[in-house]
Amino acid sequence: MSGPSRVLVLNCGSSSLKYQLFDGEQVVDKGVVERIGEAGGGPADHAEALRTMAQRTDLTGLAGVGHRVVHGGVRFAEPTLITDQVVDEIERLVPLAPLHNPANLTGIAQARRLLPDVPQVAVFDTAFHRTLPPEQANYAIDTDTAQRYGIRRYGFHGTSHAYVSRRTAALLGRDPAEVQVITLHLGNGASACAVAGGRSVATSMGLSPLEGLVMGSRSGDLDPAVVFHLERVAGWSTADVDRLLNQRSGLVGLAGAGDMREVLRRRDAGDPGARLAVDMYCARIRFYVGGYYALLGRVDAVTFTAGVGENAAAVRAAALAGLDGLGIAVDPDRNGSGGGERRISPDGTPVGVWVVPTNEELEIASQTRAVLADH
Repeated sequence: MSGPSRVLVLNCGSSSLKYQLFDGEQVVDKGVVERIGEAGGGPADHAEALRTMAQRTDLTGLAGVGHRVVHGGVRFAEPTLITDQVVDEIERLVPLAPLHNPANLTGIAQARRLLPDVPQVAVFDTAFHRTLPPEQANYAIDTDTAQRYGIRRYGFHGTSHAYVSRRTAALLGRDPAEVQVITLHLGNGASACAVAGGRSVATSMGLSPLEGLVMGSRSGDLDPAVVFHLERVAGWSTADVDRLLNQRSGLVGLAGAGDMREVLRRRDAGDPGARLAVDMYCARIRFYVGGYYALLGRVDAVTFTAGVGENAAAVRAAALAGLDGLGIAVDPDRNGSGGGERRISPDGTPVGVWVVPTNEELEIASQTRAVLADH
């Protein structure tokens, strides 16, 4: 079956290509091509990976292709039809996302070659957070330096926070414009977002995805002087510090494992490092929930999503423990059972606590169609 509602969503990483084909909101095909450019039988490059994908699935009758692009800087506040000029502007943003934007650009280039007659749209992780007010978007550093080098809070996981906050409003039976919600995207990367009236007004990730919550292998918030201390006292290079904070911190650094399931298993077996890791992980979430509650003034819901948020009942319970005074509580029975979209707070509590599985690919497909409808 083909038609104008068919949209291909591509998420291109440095060594992988994930894809989903939508007909309306229905997924008709999906898959992943891995080990791109690696020895041992993987595709030689992204062009071969896309050809492999094209052999696996029917790409006839596409209305468009939606690409996940991690960083849109201050230039891109909306999903954008891809042109040569847009590609050039995304390339200029590579210094802000050196691990992600190059792979996104490669996927765009190869998809445009493979499907030259199909409109292609860039959907940016950062775009949802372009509504941050100045006091949330800026850092308290010299203004000229910040402007010259693009130093500000950009925020990430925007497609997830947008989708989940809108779904939460629907579950509450209310217009998103009326709802104030705190969304918690807890996966290997993790971020919190305060959403007021469908707009991001605060988020925990900043210039990069390193700031904020404790994550699988990233530190989240820490004193910037840690960097200077390691450079001066230990003689570490910038690359050494980068590897520490991005790859050897978070759950990995504290517990020796980045998968929350394994960390919880070790904690329950009596491992003190794992216990500390879970306690710090949950304490940081609680800190942000409390801060965002104060910022918003009124909260209608707190919503968990992504791998840890959707599946780790123990984390959900611990992260919100002690917040009864704010009207936030988790019902043990509801929290420990069920799946899919569900309320896990007791009846009658002022703030609903929800679990909403994220669907970033559907959000990208929907935003892609919206752009195509305007052109």
